[in-house]
Amino acid sequence: MTTTQDQFDDLLGRAALAALFYYPEIVVEDEAYDLQADVTFCLEALEGIDVDDDARAELRMLVGLVITNPTAHRHDLVDFTIELAPPQADD
Repeated sequence: MTTTQDQFDDLLGRAALAALFYYPEIVVEDEAYDLQADVTFCLEALEGIDVDDDARAELRMLVGLVITNPTAHRHDLVDFTIELAPPQADD
């Protein structure tokens, strides 16, 4: 069974993958590209997790910023997910 921590890790992995394949010219060259679709893909990792609307809106914004400029925003997203994710259980 997937734990909440695993889901937050998946969110970060999806955001990293989306950032890896993002390039600024895509917005100009590809009319079909939709940054919000990439953000939605990333947030699908948290499906079933109870995150309030304000936190979900903050996550949407941070994920979008990380996709478009990971160097400037990755720490903000990691810090925010650490606040939301439960502590790791000791095995």
